[in-house]
Amino acid sequence: MKTKQFIFFFITSVILTNCSGPVNNSEQKLDASIEEPDQMSWDVNISITQSGKVKANIKADYLEQYSNNSTISLQDNVQIDFFNDEEKLISSLFADKADINEIVSFLQATDNIVVESDSGVALYTDTLTWDNEREVIFTDDSVMITTNSKDTLYGIGFQSDINMEQWKILKPRGVTGR
Repeated sequence: MKTKQFIFFFITSVILTNCSGPVNNSEQKLDASIEEPDQMSWDVNISITQSGKVKANIKADYLEQYSNNSTISLQDNVQIDFFNDEEKLISSLFADKADINEIVSFLQATDNIVVESDSGVALYTDTLTWDNEREVIFTDDSVMITTNSKDTLYGIGFQSDINMEQWKILKPRGVTGR
């Protein structure tokens, strides 16, 4: 009888030891994969300049900066104001979230995006990319555009300069009564 108890306890010990090993390894791998930001800021206001002139002003309720991959994550009430060479406000972007890749000067905005131009054109979409080097905004998602002449246009895909003067819907759809 003692031999059976010894074998039972030995097998149980081996099983419990083997079961607990991978769980700890998985937890260690999970902890290692969670990246902590290098910097965190609240109520941020960042000015982007080019040759001493303000090109954009970025505001957000919260910012996280990750130095290892040169990204900045903006969250909650993200607003980006774009300026022309005379530093006049030409358009504003509003979003719930935006990620900036500092290496390639790209900003990827997501969720509840509205872009309003000083000419009265407004863009509504779920994702939008701003290429700072080329000074263009674009998306492959569904878009809705409203104009100051009360037109509403729909489609998939969009490209424009940052002041929304030269824009196009890549796959327009809809009906007009004109």
